[in-house]
Amino acid sequence: MRVAVVGAGVSGLAATKCCLDEGLEPTCFEQSQDIGGLWRYTVSQQGPSCCPGQCSSAGGGLGGLQGVSSGHGADAPGVPWQEHIEAGRPSVYPSLISNTSKEMSAFSDFPFPEHFPVFLPNALFLDYLRRYAERFGLRERIKFGTTVVSIRKHPDFATTGQWNVVTEAGGKQTSDVFDAVMVCIGNFSEPSLPLQCFPGIERFRGQYFHSRQYKHPDVFQGKRVLVVGMGNSGVDIAVEASRVAAKVTISTSRGSWLLSRVFERGYPWDMVSITRLKTLIKTSLPRALSWNLTNHKVNKRFNHKNYGLQPDSSWHVREPLLNDDLPSYILTGRITIRPGVKEFRDNSVLFHNCPEEEPVDIVVFCTGYSVSFPFLEESVVKVENKHASLYKHVFPTHLQKPTLAVLGFIKPFGPVMPVVEMQARWVSRVFKGLCHLPSQSVMEEEVNENKKNQVKWFGLTYDEVLKTEWLVYLDTLASLIGAKPSVLGLLCIDPKLALTIFFGPCTPYQYRLGGPGSWQGARQAILTQWDRVIKPTRTRVPAGSSSSFPSLLVVLGFLLLLAAVIFGFK
Repeated sequence: MRVAVVGAGVSGLAATKCCLDEGLEPTCFEQSQDIGGLWRYTVSQQGPSCCPGQCSSAGGGLGGLQGVSSGHGADAPGVPWQEHIEAGRPSVYPSLISNTSKEMSAFSDFPFPEHFPVFLPNALFLDYLRRYAERFGLRERIKFGTTVVSIRKHPDFATTGQWNVVTEAGGKQTSDVFDAVMVCIGNFSEPSLPLQCFPGIERFRGQYFHSRQYKHPDVFQGKRVLVVGMGNSGVDIAVEASRVAAKVTISTSRGSWLLSRVFERGYPWDMVSITRLKTLIKTSLPRALSWNLTNHKVNKRFNHKNYGLQPDSSWHVREPLLNDDLPSYILTGRITIRPGVKEFRDNSVLFHNCPEEEPVDIVVFCTGYSVSFPFLEESVVKVENKHASLYKHVFPTHLQKPTLAVLGFIKPFGPVMPVVEMQARWVSRVFKGLCHLPSQSVMEEEVNENKKNQVKWFGLTYDEVLKTEWLVYLDTLASLIGAKPSVLGLLCIDPKLALTIFFGPCTPYQYRLGGPGSWQGARQAILTQWDRVIKPTRTRVPAGSSSSFPSLLVVLGFLLLLAAVIFGFK
């Protein structure tokens, strides 16, 4: 069975590998010249350059910030390179560091090297992806420099489920027939810049650009900077800008909880927070109580209200931010938090509920991304308000044959890589006929019901409906392929492993303990996960020190039995 995989980022690599695991024949099309997607930073050393509409009339360059719009009087210092931002693919800044730890982010049968840091710079993350591609022989399945132009149903689709795929390479188009398609293009290629939502922007005389164009803080030297939006990228950019700018302000209409990568007892936030026990408790509580507990927990580190960060007082769940510096930068006056933008003036901005104007030289719009599938017809996948009606966030519900899947079109509260890998494992087995989808009516009913529930939990702003509880979603897909671990079953035959799985972090290796695609090294990877966390940091070991985790697991053994009885956890 021939499968076309569109994109060679994280999702595309996982899709290609899972197809090979199931004996399928994948061909991966990647428009750039290398793998990595979001994690591959590119820079072209071309010297300073300036394009019409991108630099100020005063003649100052913007360091190659392509797509920058400028007004009539501001200028900015040039930098000795021109950044190269490839059209149609994500663009990252060189200082980008992963927000999820290496143990929680790993592919389930390929742990990160133990000497890698716990949270990875983009260069090391790309190195890991290259090791993964090398280990499983993925590169020979990838056609680089090849753009997918169109994917259309074959004339006999109703009986064969096949697709006509037209690609272009070197100016030449080629058409081929595939039995199935996996779309793996990600969510960070098309910047969303809704200027119509910002009155007065047309008369603003300063400079503004989308966060996708950001590479280096040099452009902010001595400037008064406004960052609109408070996602992870927005906060990162604000923190970097504050080290060289005259003043930095973040505008947010909703606020957000803020977490640090360094969590309780110095361990990674996700390895402490994402456990089966905590997820079980969290999803069993009423919404209001769950929100209040979360609010209490995050405010133990610092009072978000005092820092201007407290989310709106509602029961809607907001995705927390990950940043280690923001609280101290607010405390030291480097960064100021303001409400949403009410209006732009010539050289200033006016915020809601703030009577005074604030002078601004440069605006960075961190307003997220749009998603589209230009090579697909709307009748196949239609995106509305950044949402598409996909069964389990993967399959279109109305196709006569389930031979097209979209991977990564989801925003889980946790690491993305294990999610897209699990999607790929499920999809490849559906393609092979080993797993079956329910009827169209059943799928549509579930999609609509999930959307209602997600609106209740997360609200209906931008792409909130894509947000999903990480562990619940993974367990759901794992159950469909027979790979969900049974804690109670393991308790009888391997209590040490069962305790680690239930009370410890839900690392992806759990989904390789049994079922299709099981990995012999999964048990050992789980039992040594904390060793790989400590290895790169514990470079000075005091005499007589020892780990507290084994003794802790023994103490908690009885609690596991009690929890299993009370909650009926399976």
